Amino acid sequence: MTTQQRLTSRDGAIAHDAQDRLAPMRAHFALPEDVIYLDGNSLGPLPHAVRDRVARTIDDEWGRGLIRSWNDAGWIDLPERVGARIARLIGAPAQTVFAADSTSVNLFKLLSAALALRPDRRVIVSERGNFPTDLYMAQGLIAQLDRGHRLVLVDDAGEIPGALGDDTAVLMLTHVDYRSGAMHDMAALTRHAHEAGALTLWDLAHSAGAVPLDLAGADVDFAVGCGYKYLNGGPGAPAFFHVAARHADAFVQPLAGWFGHESPFAFEPQYRPAPGAARYLCGTPPVLAMAALDAALELWEDVDLDAVRAKSCALTDAFIATVEASCDGMGLELVTPRDPARRGSQVSFRHPQGYAVMQALIARGVIGDFRAPDILRFGFTPLYTRFVDVFDAVEILREVLETRAYARPEFQTRARVT
Repeated sequence: MTTQQRLTSRDGAIAHDAQDRLAPMRAHFALPEDVIYLDGNSLGPLPHAVRDRVARTIDDEWGRGLIRSWNDAGWIDLPERVGARIARLIGAPAQTVFAADSTSVNLFKLLSAALALRPDRRVIVSERGNFPTDLYMAQGLIAQLDRGHRLVLVDDAGEIPGALGDDTAVLMLTHVDYRSGAMHDMAALTRHAHEAGALTLWDLAHSAGAVPLDLAGADVDFAVGCGYKYLNGGPGAPAFFHVAARHADAFVQPLAGWFGHESPFAFEPQYRPAPGAARYLCGTPPVLAMAALDAALELWEDVDLDAVRAKSCALTDAFIATVEASCDGMGLELVTPRDPARRGSQVSFRHPQGYAVMQALIARGVIGDFRAPDILRFGFTPLYTRFVDVFDAVEILREVLETRAYARPEFQTRARVT
């Protein structure tokens, strides 16, 4: 499909699906027939393999194996094994990636390590529009350190290189913007940071499993990401971290838990960090959640990431073009870059009644989400999203806007989760 080509008929969309070599992947997911799911960038759907794996972990490994399963079922190796599966998706050596904790906790650990590696510098550079938890963790770490560190925020990506100076310790960015879907040039910005003597910390929450990544090729220092969006590991799935091999042994991370110890079951009173990136582990891994994520990641073993990216660009192009043709003059404003090379696997539109519009869509079976103050956000996951889903979703969006269905009172009251 060519750039910005709209879908003009449902039959045409079905014809595109018939030519899609990723189409068989959809059968691996439990997707309700009455739902068009365009929110995999927030929570991936349930893979059938995860249900089976978690049941086995509960019934056989926990139920019968009991504590023996730490060895017999390999529970002890889950952070490393799951990390190695993720490493392939982000272009990093297996031994530099581990699954652990949450994205926020991992960011705290890695940002602390990065600042310690630049002890004479006091500035963290980021974006004002960065995902808030990243900014909150940086603010909390700065307050705890109490050494004069500052968080400098830019308002536009073009300002980032100019904000990097002799006092910059770390450039901390999210690769794909959670609101707009705009994607940074990771290699270029990492190069700018290194030229300024700074380190880089990338948040891959909206990248891993959606766009091909090459952390090793880009010479990235540190990275974090989550397991429950495009990786389909389930709500609150374990996150992951990447530490470049050159930094792994240079610092003892601040949350020195027993799983980051060189010999956890020696039960020594004095902490000795494990070699390499394993020292960035902390407490006991959540085995049930790790097993779910491990099973979800098995789906990726034979998936061509270039095919994923090509389909992602085609889906998002089609959605933009079809929405703008079908909903012209209905108050929508595109905030996602038109150039597919500059966006992740989502499309966002601004609308004055964005929250209510999304609630009306969800009531009709089109599930996206809303991001304050006025953004309708739609995620396109190539493993299961179809072109016919794009066509049908746009038709329902047009109907909601044309009839002003969103004005109904039940769509005006905001829930705690938007």
